[in-house]
Amino acid sequence: MMAGDIQQSRLASLDAARGFDMFFIMGGEGLVVSIAALLGFPEFHASFGHVPWDGLNFMDTVFPTFLFLAGVTFPFSAAKSRERGATDLQIGLKALRRCALLILLGLIHDGPLLRFDFAHLRVWSVLGRIGIAWFGAALLYLAFRTKARVGIAAGLLTFVVIATRFLLAPDAPDAASPFSAEGNIGCWLDRTLTGGHTYQPHFDPEGFAGILPAVVTAMLGMFVGEIVRREGLSPRRKCIELAGLAAGLFALGLLLSLVCPVNKALWSPSFVLVVGAYSTVLFLAFYAVIDVAGFAKWSFPFKVIGMNSIAIYMAQSIIGAGHANDFLFGWAWRNLPDSCGDLKRVLMNLGYTLVCWLFLFFLYRKKIFFKV
Repeated sequence: MMAGDIQQSRLASLDAARGFDMFFIMGGEGLVVSIAALLGFPEFHASFGHVPWDGLNFMDTVFPTFLFLAGVTFPFSAAKSRERGATDLQIGLKALRRCALLILLGLIHDGPLLRFDFAHLRVWSVLGRIGIAWFGAALLYLAFRTKARVGIAAGLLTFVVIATRFLLAPDAPDAASPFSAEGNIGCWLDRTLTGGHTYQPHFDPEGFAGILPAVVTAMLGMFVGEIVRREGLSPRRKCIELAGLAAGLFALGLLLSLVCPVNKALWSPSFVLVVGAYSTVLFLAFYAVIDVAGFAKWSFPFKVIGMNSIAIYMAQSIIGAGHANDFLFGWAWRNLPDSCGDLKRVLMNLGYTLVCWLFLFFLYRKKIFFKV
């Protein structure tokens, strides 16, 4: 935890983009879906929420974009640490501590650890995936120059595609695809080595299959951070390079999807590239409007979220957001007739999101920022 002023040198757009991304974790998904239903699009959720397996919907981008944005910050934080006299070994050890803490927070967030229910402890978690992937990318950033890391990223994705296609799960049923939960070698490792304690019966979306591709997601964010931080480039030129990077990633992702489906559960290489393109465009939009054009006031609600994103991810159950919503705003929907069901759901989701935001605003006003 850090109390006090946040460094003024940090990109305002980065906090806002992260806040936009996290908005959908703290009630935004339900709010958007309920508004769509109220407006006469009840099936909108099918194209907005997570896909069952192959494919891509909007909510499938939220988690990898958060990891991507964590990568964007590292070139800035590493440079500041070096300016203060820290060695790369010290920076790496700090990154290791961050990784370990995120893994621990992930175990706490998912429940069994606090109940001492070790028999049902799920090893993998969202925060654990972020910690491990970001740490791997950070070590590569410290050890290699940019061109070498581009080659490493390409090599990792190529290795994953080849290994996945030619290493079938030993217990795979006949004619099972290597990109299916039953046939994938990474999913088999999850079932075998974790005692079957996976998020889904046949796989874990934060498990073995996606570790190496997730490292590349964090690396892509670091490439973006390097472009923005590079001296001698005008803001306009940086925006052009970011747009070119996004276009290239998207084209490569579509091409790779011909042999490797876009799949979030496997964090497939084509998924990495396509969502990397989306994440780059998202960051570019916020960067161009806020840091380049100087229009920042509109983004304040997102900034409040982005500056305490880990806090709201961990705290929603701790602060009892659902109970607080019912207590503070239940009057807005409690007595509505059954015929106003869609409106009721909108008000309930709006109240929940507002409770979470007010909690973060309280922390913001008190200058309390939880950092890992």
